[in-house]
Amino acid sequence: MDNATEHGRSTEARGTAEPPVARTSATRLTLASPLYRGAAIALFLSGLGFSAAAPQIASFLVHDLGGSLTAAGLFYLTNLTAPVAGYLVGARSDRTGRRLGLFRLCALAGFAGWAGIAYSTQLWMPYVVSAVVLGFAGAATSQLFAAVHDEMQARPRPGDDGVVAVVRMALTAGWVVGPVAGSFLAAHTSLRAMLLATALCTLAQVVPLWTVRAPVVETPLVERASLSRGPGVRAMLPLLAFTALYVLVYAGESIKYAYLPIYMNGRLGFASGLSGAVIGIQPLVEILLMPLAVVVARRTGMVRLMVLGAGFGVAANLCFALTGTAAGLFAGQVFMGGVWGVFAALGIIVAQRLLPTAVATASAVFLSSTALSSALGGAAGGIGAAGMGLPLVFLIPAALALVAAVGLALMARSTGRDL
Repeated sequence: MDNATEHGRSTEARGTAEPPVARTSATRLTLASPLYRGAAIALFLSGLGFSAAAPQIASFLVHDLGGSLTAAGLFYLTNLTAPVAGYLVGARSDRTGRRLGLFRLCALAGFAGWAGIAYSTQLWMPYVVSAVVLGFAGAATSQLFAAVHDEMQARPRPGDDGVVAVVRMALTAGWVVGPVAGSFLAAHTSLRAMLLATALCTLAQVVPLWTVRAPVVETPLVERASLSRGPGVRAMLPLLAFTALYVLVYAGESIKYAYLPIYMNGRLGFASGLSGAVIGIQPLVEILLMPLAVVVARRTGMVRLMVLGAGFGVAANLCFALTGTAAGLFAGQVFMGGVWGVFAALGIIVAQRLLPTAVATASAVFLSSTALSSALGGAAGGIGAAGMGLPLVFLIPAALALVAAVGLALMARSTGRDL
């Protein structure tokens, strides 16, 4: 009798207990939410447009405006205004809490900037437009990630970290398609037409989010007074340290894209199809690994996984520097896909958690830091190529990635499993 009673009680307890919350897949969460879905489409268009123009802008400056190769190379230094513009937009966003309004203004600035470059008639015009206007356009991406963060805070659900990875994958997908689309359009029309298409892609970002209303963050009066002055330097130190380590890892990208094609085609004599396959394998690996990185990070912690990601960067650049074979370069690109499968999926999440009271500022500082890494990589690569030659120049990004791995290991030790 007692056993029966006990069985009944356990059955009743199971019947009245709340069922566990099912973990919905990140893809379903993204498709079900107008904000998440719209952000993914917008970021795909952003990646598509920018990556279509990036490989062609130097040709436009040289062939259409009569600039020298040196002048074309200096164009990328105009990106150094992006961190300043991103910080200003992020600070404004954190004061007002209105992410999508600023996103639309930044997208409009991007449209005006790329259209202005397309219609430029003097060599100096694209430099001014890029430094002044396009610096603010780049802040559109950070505003979308801040809006996604606010939605997660307002309506938290299991699997939210996977949503960030899915949205970030859309941006990567745009970067996969963009260079091919840009080359095709430029070859069949003109470089100016291709730049106008980039302007239209940038403007089209606002369409999937035109009627979407994101949660407006209500900031307490004490925090609002603090945000009006901007987050203090002490509060930003962890974010700045993490961003500096990210810059060291990312600097290898500009060195790789500058010198790996020259090394493959000039020194190794690879056919264009083979060298294109080596370059193209990285984003495919990256897209495949991003969801896996989120799953693994739930068990290990995000910063700990980034230590491994930076280690992949060391291995990748050692493959570039020391193997001298197609198989070795393919292996290096697979390792590099592992680097960005981790950092692209998790980097923005870590940045926002390191400055939780000003997520738009955190997003802007982190995402705009790629301009600093490009400048660092360009300077280090230029000096290294002159002093060490090819392929030993790739030992420089290997050393930078190693320093980043050590720094991330120290950060992981101090934060534990919190990040």
